[in-house]
Amino acid sequence: MYEKHNFSITNTTKGKPVSLPFKRMKNEILGKKYILSLVFIGDKRSATLNKKYRKKSGSANILSFPLSKEEGEIFINSRHAQRDVSHFNVPHKRFIGHLFIHGLLHLKGSAHGSKMNHTEQLMHRKFGL
Repeated sequence: MYEKHNFSITNTTKGKPVSLPFKRMKNEILGKKYILSLVFIGDKRSATLNKKYRKKSGSANILSFPLSKEEGEIFINSRHAQRDVSHFNVPHKRFIGHLFIHGLLHLKGSAHGSKMNHTEQLMHRKFGL
């Protein structure tokens, strides 16, 4: 596990997570004081969390859980993302970055829509995605 200044990354899968400026992204969107845990998980854990907390069957590519106004968790299922990336014709690393930004915006309180899409595009450009 990597921990530094209110941010941690845990990988529970066999593969190595992609290298992105996760901490900079988190600080830009949620602020430096926000405490965030980013966990890379597989299909089984994703399906379990999705069923328990969202009452939906099957795995999800990303799940975001606010724990308080200043703390949250993001779970990225890199296997699910690998399957989804073919629909978007972008590199896997870029798609993981997009998912992370998407999850951060949800933790900030954004809902799906044109304003969230616009902010995502701004963040994509800012972080070279």
